[in-house]
Amino acid sequence: MADHDAEYDAAVARTEQRRREEPFAVSARYDRRIARIMVRLNTGIEIALTPHALQGLERTKPVDIAEIEISPSGLGLHFPRIDVDLYLPALLEGVFGSRKWMAARTSATAETPRLTPPLTAASAPPIGPVSAASPPPRRTAG
Repeated sequence: MADHDAEYDAAVARTEQRRREEPFAVSARYDRRIARIMVRLNTGIEIALTPHALQGLERTKPVDIAEIEISPSGLGLHFPRIDVDLYLPALLEGVFGSRKWMAARTSATAETPRLTPPLTAASAPPIGPVSAASPPPRRTAG
């Protein structure tokens, strides 16, 4: 019995430490206006997820994902209408499905013809502050 109590106490301590050090969900909702799953983290950051980019949600309708439950740990999102679970730490690391599913999506994306060429460092617009030598931006009437 003492071993069980010690294991339980250690597990509780690990959970408490993780909640202090790692982000977890405090709220989640589907925003129909922008077609995104919005997840607010304990850090105050809100992330927007595209449903069709997530395994299990690729072909869902808004009504299917309107209800979202957060696991007690704050690390899981559950969609009860379609019985799909997502693991928040994986989503934050850019893992949106199983390795096989991600590989299939990557190869499908690579085979899809692009309407515009990809941006390269040479073709990208400059970023950063405008230098003093740059002409001022033009103003238009209106």
